[in-house]
Amino acid sequence: MFQIFNYVGWAFGYVLWALFYIFQNFGVAIIFFTILTRLLMFPTSVKQQKSMAANSRMQAKQRELKEKYGNNKQKYNEEVQKLYAKEGASPFGGCLTSLLPMFIMLGIYYSVVRPLSNVIHIAADKMTDLVSFINGMPGVNVSSTNIYHEMDILRLFNNPETFSMLQQHGKGISSILSESDITQIKGLAGGFRFLGLDLLDIPNANGFFASPIIIIPILVLVTSIGSQLLTMRMQRGIMPQQQGCMRYMMLLLPLITVYISYIVPGAVGFYWICSTVIGFLQTVIITKFYSPLNLTAKAEAQHVALLEQKEAKVPYIYVPASPQPEKQKPGKNKKKK
Repeated sequence: MFQIFNYVGWAFGYVLWALFYIFQNFGVAIIFFTILTRLLMFPTSVKQQKSMAANSRMQAKQRELKEKYGNNKQKYNEEVQKLYAKEGASPFGGCLTSLLPMFIMLGIYYSVVRPLSNVIHIAADKMTDLVSFINGMPGVNVSSTNIYHEMDILRLFNNPETFSMLQQHGKGISSILSESDITQIKGLAGGFRFLGLDLLDIPNANGFFASPIIIIPILVLVTSIGSQLLTMRMQRGIMPQQQGCMRYMMLLLPLITVYISYIVPGAVGFYWICSTVIGFLQTVIITKFYSPLNLTAKAEAQHVALLEQKEAKVPYIYVPASPQPEKQKPGKNKKKK
């Protein structure tokens, strides 16, 4: 299953490498990558907003159905399904959109942990020869079974002393890699420093608070909870309490992402911070132009217009009034005295 995310990371790597080539910094590349993905997801986010507004309209009608069929659960469920089908809404609307950032995050993870294969796209046979060459150096051991072994190779290229050893060992590293490959690896290895942090570092590698990179999972927690609280406050009185999977996603995603960002390279958590902040700004824009209140009012107006159109199509049938009995004149039937 996780091989799928490796393919995603391989595809994302082309975009990340293009952005890195422009900015020469992996942190900046992640920022622009996040902006690009959010722009591509904008139509889906608008659709999610509309789905949430549609679900909010359903709540009052669902309460009426519950009062009417409260003792008949099967009938209630059938009527609720009919209601959603009639209104074009879905109780699970927006769930897929909520999962997309997590899907992208896992793709970024495989781009970061396999930078040589998925970002620079060095061929698999060259990678096998490179690992064997490095393991032949005294005092150096890079295990291909370790998922972080390509990150370890990057560190060897980024350290002047170990890079000198790579050049002097055997026939030299140039016997495995081309000069272009070596230049690209050295450039990428030095491009993971961002605002004083090495985004290749893993927060839990040296213990809690043992490295400045611990700020990444802390910021993941702050931005995740902060953006959700601000979004709820911004939509208070407009949107009802989240329903279905959306409610659980709002509770679980921050906890899951904090844990993931604690055990993976800092670049992955940094992506999530960027995604959260940019996603919140996107929510502000969507709420301004696609307000749930306006969407609900518009949907109700369309519903009324549709009913009027249906009524207009019903043919008018003239039904003559039944004849009224003649009124008797006063005194006509009175008996003569």
